[in-house]
Amino acid sequence: MATEKQIWNQIQSTKNIQKITSSMKMVSAAKLKGDESRRLTAIAFNSWADALNGPPKLAEDATFEELPERVLIVPLSSDKGLCGGINTFITRHTKTCIASLEAQGKSADVAIIGDKGRGQLRRLHADYIKMSLTEVESPGNYTLAGAIASDLIASGAGDYDAVVIMYNAFKNKGSYEQFYKVIKPFSGQGEDEPLLAYEFEPDTKSEVLVDLQEYLLTSQIYHSFMDGAASEQSSRMTAMENASKNAGEMIQSLTLKYNRARQSRITTELIEIISGASALEDK
Repeated sequence: MATEKQIWNQIQSTKNIQKITSSMKMVSAAKLKGDESRRLTAIAFNSWADALNGPPKLAEDATFEELPERVLIVPLSSDKGLCGGINTFITRHTKTCIASLEAQGKSADVAIIGDKGRGQLRRLHADYIKMSLTEVESPGNYTLAGAIASDLIASGAGDYDAVVIMYNAFKNKGSYEQFYKVIKPFSGQGEDEPLLAYEFEPDTKSEVLVDLQEYLLTSQIYHSFMDGAASEQSSRMTAMENASKNAGEMIQSLTLKYNRARQSRITTELIEIISGASALEDK
C-alpha cells in the first residue's frame, strides 16, 4: 500500500500535469481562431479547383472504386502529438485505400507528409512509402504548399494516373472528418482532351497544362493544409480538455486515499498512545 508521502507526491505531480494540459488547451483555443480564419480564406481561394477535379469525397465507408490503375496517395498528418486521433484516422483510411486498390488489381504508392503518419505507416506498409516529408511548418502557407507540390512532381507524381490527397476536414470545434481529393493529370486525345472549351495564347496548350497541373496540385495541398491545421488544433483542444478533466478526477481520488491513509495513521498513533498509557496505569 502506498504511503502518505507517495500519495502526496502523486497528487502534486497530477496537479502539475493538469496545469500543463489546461495551458495547452488555452493555447490551442487561441491558435484555432487564426486557423479558422486561414481555412475560410483557403476555401475561397481553392473554390475553382472543384470545377476541374470535382468536390472532395468522404473517406468513411469509401470503396475507392473510381480511382484509376496507378495511384499516389498523399496523406497529410502532423509532426506533433497530443492531438487526439487525427493522425490515426488518416493512416487508417490510407491503409484501407491501399487494401481496396490491391483487391481491385490496382497499385498504390504513398508520399507521407508528417512524422506521426510516417511512424504509423512504416510499421506494416514501409514498402509503399516512396517519399516522406517531416518537420513541416504548421499551419503552413502557400509557399510551403508550392514547395511540396514541386517535390512531388520531381519525385514522379506526374507518372501516376492520379494523386490522392487524404486529409482531415474541419467541421466545428468538436468534430472533423476525413476526406480525399483525386487529382488526375491533364492528358487525353480527341474527345478526352482536357479543357476543350478554352483557347490558349500565346503559349502552346501542352505547356500551359503542365503549369496548370502544378498550380492545381499546389492549391489543393494548400487548402488541405489549412483544413488539417484547424482540425489538429480543435482535436488538441478537446484532448487537453479531457486530460484536464481526468486529472481533476484523479486528484480527487488520490486526495481521498491520502485522507484515509492520514486518518489511519492518526488512529494507529492514538491507539498506541492509549495502549501505552493503559500499560503504565496497570503497573
